[in-house]
Amino acid sequence: MKIRRWKLTCCCGPVDGGGRREFLKLAAKGGVALAGLAAGVPAAAQVRVFPPPPPLTSPIEGMIDFHVHSSPDVFGRAIDDPEVTRKAIEARMGALVLKNHVMETGARAFLARKLTEGRIPVFGGIVLNGPYGINPEAVQWMWRMEGGYGRIVWLPTFDADNHVKTFKDAPEGIKVVDAQGKVLPAVIEVMKICAKQNLVLCTGHASATESLALVKQARDVGVKHVVVTHAMFTVVNMTTEQMKQAAAMGAKIEIDFLGALMGPNAHMGWMAHWKNVSVKDNANAIKEVGAQHFVMGSDLGQTGNPSPMDGMKAMVSGLKANGLTDAQIKQVARDTVAAMLGL
Repeated sequence: MKIRRWKLTCCCGPVDGGGRREFLKLAAKGGVALAGLAAGVPAAAQVRVFPPPPPLTSPIEGMIDFHVHSSPDVFGRAIDDPEVTRKAIEARMGALVLKNHVMETGARAFLARKLTEGRIPVFGGIVLNGPYGINPEAVQWMWRMEGGYGRIVWLPTFDADNHVKTFKDAPEGIKVVDAQGKVLPAVIEVMKICAKQNLVLCTGHASATESLALVKQARDVGVKHVVVTHAMFTVVNMTTEQMKQAAAMGAKIEIDFLGALMGPNAHMGWMAHWKNVSVKDNANAIKEVGAQHFVMGSDLGQTGNPSPMDGMKAMVSGLKANGLTDAQIKQVARDTVAAMLGL
C-alpha cells in the first residue's frame, strides 16, 4: 500500500510527499513556509510553521548598545548589570553603556567588567535629573570614579523642563536654556568639563529647539562628542531638517528600538502616551541624514519588554529589511560609538 506523505506548501507552491529531497533543499534555502496543524484539515493538506533556526553567527556581533536600562534601579528592570553583561558577551557584542535616571553608573560599569573578567567593555555615566541637578561637581566626581568608565553625561531626562511640560507632569522642571533660548551658565560649566575630559554629552529630554541650542553651545565650548538623545521620540520630536542641522554642527543622532514598541497600541500602558517611532522611520532618517551621523541603542531593560540584545537584533533585522546596507548598520551600531568611547 502506498503511504501518502505530508503535502508541504512553500512560497513556490505545493511540494508533494514524494519530493522529500527537494523539500529539504528548499528548507535549507529558507524557501519553505510550514504552518501549524489546522483542526479538521486532512493530513495531506496540513502545513506547519516553525521559528527560523538559530543564526550561525550573532547578528549583533561587535555592536554597541549605547542605551541600556538594567538593575539595580528604582524602576522595574528585567535584567541586572551582571546578567546583561554576560548576555552581551554571549551575543559577542562590542560594548554596553549603562544608563540610570537617578544614579551614576560609572561605578556599576567597573563592577560589571570585574564580574565578567573584562571580557566586554562596559561604560556608564550620569543623568543630571533631580538628585543631582545641573551640577558640575557631580560630573567631576563621576568621571573620577575608579576605572574611568564613567564617560557619558546626560542632561535632564524625565525631570527636564520640556519633559514635564510635554506630559503635563509638573508646572516646570530642570531648565537647560533661559527664556530667550540661551544655554544656562551651569550647563556651560558642565560642557566645559565634558570638553576637558573628553566626555560624551547627551541632550536628554530637551526639545528639538533646545537641543539645537545645546549642540551649538557645546561645539563652541569645545565638546568633541555630542549626541541628541532619541531624537525622534515624543519629547524631542526632531524633524528630518532639524536632525540635518544638528548633524551639520557635529552632533550624532541617537536611534533606539524602544520607539518601535511605543504608541497607542503599546503592550504596556506607560508606553502608550509616547508616539510610535518605527524601524522604518529610523531607516528613512538614516538614509536622509547619513549613516555617519547616527548612533544606536536599545533603550531596553524594563520589566515586560524584550531584552536589550533582542531589541538590538530586531533593530538590525528591521534596518536591513528597510534597505540599509551592512556597512551602514556597522557605522551606526558600532563604529561611531566606538570612536566616541575610545575603543
